Amino acid sequence: MTTVTFHSEGSRIVGFEMKGHSGYAPQGEDIVCAALTSAVRLTECAVNDVLGLEASVKARDKDAFLSLKLPSALGQTNESTCQALLAALMVHCVQLAEEYPENITVMEV
Repeated sequence: MTTVTFHSEGSRIVGFEMKGHSGYAPQGEDIVCAALTSAVRLTECAVNDVLGLEASVKARDKDAFLSLKLPSALGQTNESTCQALLAALMVHCVQLAEEYPENITVMEV
């Protein structure tokens, strides 16, 4: 099972972590894992590579872990953009979890 946890401070989403293999299919053939990984990587690329914000990213292949934490001081435009990206990622993950409830759990803390 893959668990995606979104971390919030008040109404601000400050980051997320994804861990575990979904177990839908063997590693390398798992469409559920691929969908989640692609969405998470797209979000990370948008924040760090496109916006240039240097969010903290940790990744470990051995236990299928990836996390992202936004910097605390973003300008108004970057903050708005990041919140839209993270909210969209959350909606996407929740929709996948509804479709694959045996393979994905989404939490907000």
